[in-house]
Amino acid sequence: MQIEHNPLIADLGPKAKKHFHTVLADPPWRFTNRTGKVAPEHRRLSRYGTMSTDEICALPVAELTAMPAHLYLWVPNALLPEGIRVLQAWGFDYKSNIVWHKVRKDGGSDGRGVGFYFRNVTEILLFGTRGKNARTLAPGRSQVNYMASRKREHSRKPDEQYAIIESCSRGPYLELFARGTRPGWTYWGDQADESYRPTWKTYGYNSSISVAEAAE
Repeated sequence: MQIEHNPLIADLGPKAKKHFHTVLADPPWRFTNRTGKVAPEHRRLSRYGTMSTDEICALPVAELTAMPAHLYLWVPNALLPEGIRVLQAWGFDYKSNIVWHKVRKDGGSDGRGVGFYFRNVTEILLFGTRGKNARTLAPGRSQVNYMASRKREHSRKPDEQYAIIESCSRGPYLELFARGTRPGWTYWGDQADESYRPTWKTYGYNSSISVAEAAE
């Protein structure tokens, strides 16, 4: 796919060229077993469509970033090699990760996760850099690479990630495959709008999603 015809570039318009210092992405990963309950397109659950690893790699993320740049990339435990491949295809070098521990109301591990070999209670946020002098900001030197919070709808990531990213990496900020909106961010994806609500059954304790506009 040619860069100038890529929908990501077209949707972002003038902001697309060498603008963002920090990118957060939560791609709709495609699992090998597309009928298993962990797969987003499970026939009974029908959560959302997915993309192949090659399709995700082809997104022109390097064309969107100013140097230096940081990338925060969510990847399922079972697809860690694919996550590293995407990170590198987008022009970033892997440096570290942040682990999200999914907990119950009482703080214990939420064992309702799925997994073929182990019961997954964590997800990984890969961290990569691009360009010279790409260290995290001063708060990052004391930030632990761990988050603990309760799950919400399938695949939705914790809001705690934003505070960590905004304190450790400088803007402008871009979120790819966003759900909803956030002030101060540019966002892109099928669910990146103020009216986003999950379209499938989810946990009863979910708080309502606040409506916010991204700052220009």
